[in-house]
Amino acid sequence: MEEQQKLLQSSSYPFFWGYTPEQEYYKQQQITSSKSTFTTPRNLTLFTRSWLPNLTTTPPRALIFMIHGYGNDISWTFQSTPIFLAQMGFACFALDLQGHGQTQGLKAFVPSVDLVVQDCLSYFNSIKRDPKFKALPCFLFGESMGGAICLLIHFADPRGFQGAILVAPMCKISDKVRPKWPIPQILTFLARFFPTLPIVPTPDLLYKSVKVDHKKVIAEMNPLRYRGKPRLGTVVELLRVTDILSRRLCDVELPFIVLHGSADVVTDPEVSRELYEEARSDDKTIEVYDGMMHSLLFGETDENVKIVRSDILQWLNARCN
Repeated sequence: MEEQQKLLQSSSYPFFWGYTPEQEYYKQQQITSSKSTFTTPRNLTLFTRSWLPNLTTTPPRALIFMIHGYGNDISWTFQSTPIFLAQMGFACFALDLQGHGQTQGLKAFVPSVDLVVQDCLSYFNSIKRDPKFKALPCFLFGESMGGAICLLIHFADPRGFQGAILVAPMCKISDKVRPKWPIPQILTFLARFFPTLPIVPTPDLLYKSVKVDHKKVIAEMNPLRYRGKPRLGTVVELLRVTDILSRRLCDVELPFIVLHGSADVVTDPEVSRELYEEARSDDKTIEVYDGMMHSLLFGETDENVKIVRSDILQWLNARCN
C-alpha cells in the first residue's frame, strides 16, 4: 500500500518496477538480460531484447519468441512476462515492431503487416541458428496484435515453431467495435492519399485494458507508449489482415493455448472461441477468465496475473518435459 502511495505521488519511474537500475534488477530476479539491434533483409533496424535463465546453472528448456501489441513496446510492462518465464527456465527474445518502441519507422505506422512478419522471422531464425540454442523447442508468444502476427508467422513458416501462446489475440475486428459501412470504405479511400494521418477516432485503449488503478498509472508512465490517434494506413492494414485471418482460422495447425478475459472490450473473446473451434490443430487449449480485461499479464490484480501465468507455465511444462 505504501509503495502504491509513493507511486501515485511520483511523476515518473525510470523503469516499470521503480528506480532499481536494469542490470541490478535482473540480477535480483536471478536472470540475465541484454538489448541489441538487428538489421533485417529490407535494411530496417529492429530494437531487440533477450531475457535468459542463468545459463551457467540452468540450460534453457525452450526458446520463446515474443511479439507485443499495437502502440506498445518491449521495454516497459511487457518485460514482466519474459522475466517470469526466464526465471522458469525459458530463453525469451522479443523485438519492437516497425514504428514501435525503439525500432525505426514513423511512430505507430505499420504500412505492411506482411513485411513485419518477415522482420520477425528473420530475427527469430537468427536466434535459432545460435549453436547455444540448437535443437531446443521454439514457441511463439503474442499479445493482442502480436497474437495475430504469431498466426501469420505460422502461415509463413508452418513447421518453424512447436506451439504458440496467444494472449487476447486480435484475430478479427469484432463486429461490436468494427466501424460500420461506409466508414471502412471511406478510411480505405483516404488512406491511399494520407496513410500516415493520425485521425482515426478511438478512445485511449490503456484505460479499457488495465483494471487496477495503480497499474494504470505505471502503464501511463511508459515513455515510449504511442498516445496519438491511430494512423489511417495502420487501421486499414489491420482491417485487411484481420479479414484474412478470420477467413483462415481453419488453416491453423500448430499447437496453441489462447487466453482471453471475458470482460475484454479491446479484442473479442468470442473470436478466440471461434479460433479454438475452427483451428485444425490436434493440440489446442482455451482459457476464458471471468471478469478479466485485456491486459491479462499486467493490468489485472496480482492474484489474477498469477492465475494466467500459471496456466501458461503448465501448458509449456507439458510440452517441454
